[in-house]
Amino acid sequence: MKGSVGGRRRLLRTAKESIIRAGVYARRDRRRKKRDFRRLWIVRINAAVRERGMRYSQLIAGLEKIGCELDRRTLAEMAVVDPTGFDTVVAAVRQALGLPEPAAVA
Repeated sequence: MKGSVGGRRRLLRTAKESIIRAGVYARRDRRRKKRDFRRLWIVRINAAVRERGMRYSQLIAGLEKIGCELDRRTLAEMAVVDPTGFDTVVAAVRQALGLPEPAAVA
């Protein structure tokens, strides 16, 4: 098997076992990647929202209340790339939930 070392390359049975094992890891990690990215997006959104005086759970509840269909991937991207757009979303959620504006930090 190309790319392998030692017996995994030369011995048929060992090579076959390593191919099967690699397939198992690949399948597992394709599913894990989805979880890992979702966790990353949530961490980024939470950090951005806390800078603006809210919690992640409040943001998600507010988005559902106003019927906004932005997903976590898009929100995380907005928080990093387009902070003013993210501020607009947070302001809309804050208004929908009736939360006061945060005190300005000097």
